[in-house]
Amino acid sequence: MANLKEIRNRISSVGSTMQITSAMKMVSAAKLKKAQDAITAMRPYSEKLTELLQNLSATLEADAGGKYSVQREVNNVLVVAITSNRGLAGAFNTNVIKEARHLVLDTYNGKKVDFMTLGKKGNDILKKSNPIFENNNDIFDNLTFETISDIAEKLMALYSEGKYDKIVLVYNSFRNAATQIVQAEQFLPILPAQNVEEGSKSSETFYIFEPSKEEIVEALIPKSLKTQLFKAVRDSVASEHGARMTAMHKATDNATELRDALKLQYNKARQAAITNEILEIVGGAEALAG
Repeated sequence: MANLKEIRNRISSVGSTMQITSAMKMVSAAKLKKAQDAITAMRPYSEKLTELLQNLSATLEADAGGKYSVQREVNNVLVVAITSNRGLAGAFNTNVIKEARHLVLDTYNGKKVDFMTLGKKGNDILKKSNPIFENNNDIFDNLTFETISDIAEKLMALYSEGKYDKIVLVYNSFRNAATQIVQAEQFLPILPAQNVEEGSKSSETFYIFEPSKEEIVEALIPKSLKTQLFKAVRDSVASEHGARMTAMHKATDNATELRDALKLQYNKARQAAITNEILEIVGGAEALAG
């Protein structure tokens, strides 16, 4: 059995760890509220804009402004893995990395797959086994629409120039503080809208466009793609804070249980030591009396 000093040192160490995890939980909880409000407000706008432009771009030829909806034979794929710069967030980063590797080994097996990483953790792991086209760690230091727009423009240029035939976003979609769902979302080419029922009329039947569809698509598709990427990054940020808050909450609970167990062990050891001392005193007194 460990001596009393060793147990006291362990209790002190666990207490310090518990203070750190509790503080990190509170910080993540405060950041989560802001991030959750941002993604909740943005998601309906992004989804509706994407739906509208899917319907528009699907009716256009490449030379008529629909170059981002051209379906090519997939030989070269770019996977944009969105992780975080920091750890201690449970399986947040691991799940994205697993999904990215699944795309390489299964979905696009036999194709040339490169990675663009947004976040230090994904880059550190993926670069060991896969080629990294570009890494962007600093976007989380100043996360703005303008910063993400620059990356989206690079992706659009890579696709329109034919360097890549498909671009896929892999990120954690925020549901609540305890639940983040990994998404593998096609960024380019733009997927055509699916009809609700087979044989139903396409959505263009219900709209009169002014100005022409070509002008609308040419102006709004770049904005829609930038918004889609910005939403994915916002989703990832909210998911990161939720995952870290949950992980630190569990770590604090585990540290509390361990500290209580160590205190019980310490009290038992101290009581045993006191009992031994009493027995020694009693034994000595009886020896002197005899």
